[in-house]
Amino acid sequence: MNRQLIRSYILIVAVAILLFTVPVAFTLTKQLRDDTKVSVQREAQTMALLLGNGDRISCEALEKVAKAYDKETLGTVQVATTSCTTNLPRPEADAALTRAVRDDAPTTDWGSDFIWGKYLTITVPAQGESAVRIVYSTSDMTSRFWSIWGFRAALAVLVLAAAAAIGAIAARRITAPLRELNGMASKFSDGDLTARSQVTGPPETQTLARTLNQGAERLDTLVASQRIFVADASHQLRTPLTALRLSLDNIADGTDDEFVREDVEQATAEVVRMSRLVNGLLVLARAEAKVTAAEPLSLRDIVDERLSVWRPAADERGVTIALRGSGGADGRLLVLASPGHLDQVLDNVLSNALEVSPDGGTITVRAEHRGDEMELTVADGGPGMSDAEKSRAFDRFWRGQGLTGRSGSGLGLAVVRQLVTDDGGTVTLADAPGGGLCVRITLRAAQRAG
Repeated sequence: MNRQLIRSYILIVAVAILLFTVPVAFTLTKQLRDDTKVSVQREAQTMALLLGNGDRISCEALEKVAKAYDKETLGTVQVATTSCTTNLPRPEADAALTRAVRDDAPTTDWGSDFIWGKYLTITVPAQGESAVRIVYSTSDMTSRFWSIWGFRAALAVLVLAAAAAIGAIAARRITAPLRELNGMASKFSDGDLTARSQVTGPPETQTLARTLNQGAERLDTLVASQRIFVADASHQLRTPLTALRLSLDNIADGTDDEFVREDVEQATAEVVRMSRLVNGLLVLARAEAKVTAAEPLSLRDIVDERLSVWRPAADERGVTIALRGSGGADGRLLVLASPGHLDQVLDNVLSNALEVSPDGGTITVRAEHRGDEMELTVADGGPGMSDAEKSRAFDRFWRGQGLTGRSGSGLGLAVVRQLVTDDGGTVTLADAPGGGLCVRITLRAAQRAG
């Protein structure tokens, strides 16, 4: 928009220069041409009067005037006469000379149809079929012509440069409120719901800023209310489930009836399953409600930390967790993510991979820098998924047959997709090389540190 405004200012000034300066330059050029013609023609007519007398004194005076004119000006005097004898050069017989004598009228030849040539030739008739011709060099006129046009061209360039500078300043002042609104929108899209825009600029942008601020305030209030609801629900749902499980445990400990004990154990299993579902729903609700601004985070630090947590559990089953790729070798690679999001994503993905990996298998974690993005993949050696199962894997409560273990709730990948999407990334499922499932996570890359 700044460039468009600057181009508009320059175009307006250029049109103004074209409408006012160019006509003045043409007028001055025409005036220079006419003044030169009148001056040379007047001198030629004066000499023609001297030539018309035909006496010796007039011829001598003509010769002196002509020599003085040749010396003081850029012109050369030529005389065609039979009435007196002079040492002045004689013009060549041509159509202009014949027409001047025949019509008894001066003739003018500029030497070119475009402005003028190298010489201006004026032929003035005199008495007795005589004529005086002045051949005037136009070099001085050409210098003055370029002075007229060069000065105005230089002035036009300076005016356009000044218009561009003033236009840049004016454009920045005009677009400053829009940049302020864009900055607020960028922060808002990154999850900073506290971002607000200053109410500045013309009335239209002030109205827009107030509307956006009111909308942001309302959305921030709604998100805060949702967070409060999630916190209250967490407390209200967990407490009765815990109390119910304790009561069932007490009943089981106080009875010797095998049928009662079997029913109590079945009820306890359902309570445990319900607790698992409640915990998964609360985690997903927090992921949906928690909106924070993305920050540059070290991918290697996060991956190393989470792998150090999961390696002991993997070692118990002989599963190897291997780290590959540039993300593991270069700690300066940064990703844009909300604090804590990538930790939860890795926990869920590694938990699923460990559940389905066979004893003695390998889980490969790979990080690659691809242009403006960072790609993080976790590949396991499990049974993998069909295309139909991959299309449903991110649905809530969906569990593939034997894919997420007995303790799975079917919410892990739904939480992963929610967190990755909040950070402006994507998550997809693919077949791992050699069998198994590969979870591919793509996040925005931040600038390199240092």
